[in-house]
Amino acid sequence: MIGEVSIGGVFVPTILLLAIAALVLTAVVTRLLSAFGAYRFVAYRPLVDLALFFLILGLLSLLTGPSL
Repeated sequence: MIGEVSIGGVFVPTILLLAIAALVLTAVVTRLLSAFGAYRFVAYRPLVDLALFFLILGLLSLLTGPSL
């Protein structure tokens, strides 16, 4: 993962782009979990949504990281 991405001459931090992508993916996963009724097994839904966001963000950052 490089530090910055140039979009139209404006340097944007890569983590910001990954966070936006993670937010979109979290919304999709949240709707799928809600459609399948998985939230009835959860005590506190906002905490699960926050954990999903950070898990997806971590996965995206690992996938876009430098190859070893």
